[in-house]
Amino acid sequence: MRPHDAIRRKYAISILALIFLLDCMPLTPFHLGPGLLIGLLLFSYIDFPTFLIASVVVDVEPIVVLAFDLDYPLHGFFHSFLGGTLVAFLLAAVMSRVRESLSPLLSFFKVEHKSSFKSILMASLSGIYIHILLDSRMHRDIRPFYPLDFNPLLSGSTLPGLGVYMLCFWCFIGAAVIYMIRLFLIWRRKRKTNEE
Repeated sequence: MRPHDAIRRKYAISILALIFLLDCMPLTPFHLGPGLLIGLLLFSYIDFPTFLIASVVVDVEPIVVLAFDLDYPLHGFFHSFLGGTLVAFLLAAVMSRVRESLSPLLSFFKVEHKSSFKSILMASLSGIYIHILLDSRMHRDIRPFYPLDFNPLLSGSTLPGLGVYMLCFWCFIGAAVIYMIRLFLIWRRKRKTNEE
């Protein structure tokens, strides 16, 4: 065996171990990738901070299950479209009340914009539904169409999470590119205004 082969084998085993661990994790920050990308692409139509929160808020459910050692699926009722809809309406109600207090933070990151209850509600529903769709591809305990007790969206692949994690990763990269372009355009507009 050549020295390169041993290094490649160790590298491949490390990558497979990482993928296995990620696939077993009940929650990850990976959902922020699609949240950021879609939120930036639909910036004029949905409320950006609500969409980001909606893309991760249903993972409070597995946190509670793990923290209190509950005899309950990690991805239970709130990872269904019915449960997710209830969370979305609750999130929309909360965000419509606290949205103004987020303005300084949003201004700092150059993502401030006007919002309405309609844009907040659309962001809540779409962010949570996208989360459920992504998780339904890789977690066996999800019943997205509860009360029906099956998951037709579950991937049959050996590592079902790999595709989802790669999609989320590339969405994050895409979001970073779009955000940098956004910052550049804001800088250029401000510079042009100052020159006039």
